[in-house]
Amino acid sequence: IVNDVVMGGKSTSTISINSEGNAVFKGEVSLENNGGFSSLRHRFDKLDISKFKTIKIRLKGDGKKYQFRIKPSMFQQYSYVYQFQTNGDWQTIEINLADFTPTFRGRTLNLPNFSETELEEIGFLIGNKQNEYFKLLIAKIMLK
Repeated sequence: IVNDVVMGGKSTSTISINSEGNAVFKGEVSLENNGGFSSLRHRFDKLDISKFKTIKIRLKGDGKKYQFRIKPSMFQQYSYVYQFQTNGDWQTIEINLADFTPTFRGRTLNLPNFSETELEEIGFLIGNKQNEYFKLLIAKIMLK
């Protein structure tokens, strides 16, 4: 979990596994003290993704907009980001790797979209410029 408290904000969030085996990312985004985001990230041993073109995510949101974020290296400062809208039901979101845009601290960078062959970090972020409670259930994340 990485929330805006790293910049003085007051947002809170947790990650847990429910009885059905789904990840549950939930909390409250607060704009207090110039805050405004909650995020989670997962780092792992570097994966060769050269044979894959898409990421497929099975999730259930709360009708809010989220970002799915990827990094080819955990040491890279910026992330590649794809925004998606949830609808309150279970959804399968399929994202072309080439549709991820380079972003740093909420700003799109003047760099090419994702074209890397390795992956070392994935994550989710909510930051809709409003105070809000959120809950995102994540069943599966797959390369395709």
